[in-house]
Amino acid sequence: MSKSSLSFEEKVLLVVEKIPRGKTMTYGEVARAAGSPGAARAVGTLLRRNIYPHIPCHRVVRRDGIGEYNGLRGEKEKLLREEGAI
Repeated sequence: MSKSSLSFEEKVLLVVEKIPRGKTMTYGEVARAAGSPGAARAVGTLLRRNIYPHIPCHRVVRRDGIGEYNGLRGEKEKLLREEGAI
């Protein structure tokens, strides 16, 4: 299956799935990597409802800070600290 035939959601999840431990990307960077520059807010909306445990959505951060993790503000920071990302 070619990348162009994937849905926006599938492209975003593929990008996020590849973020290595100890690294982060911003919502905007993920949107650009998924081929949809300007869709940072859509990336956040999509990741807010992520149900796949193998998708490290906590590694996607706001450009001006960390942001929330499925509504748990302190949990995202804790996970990123444990991974050495911050």
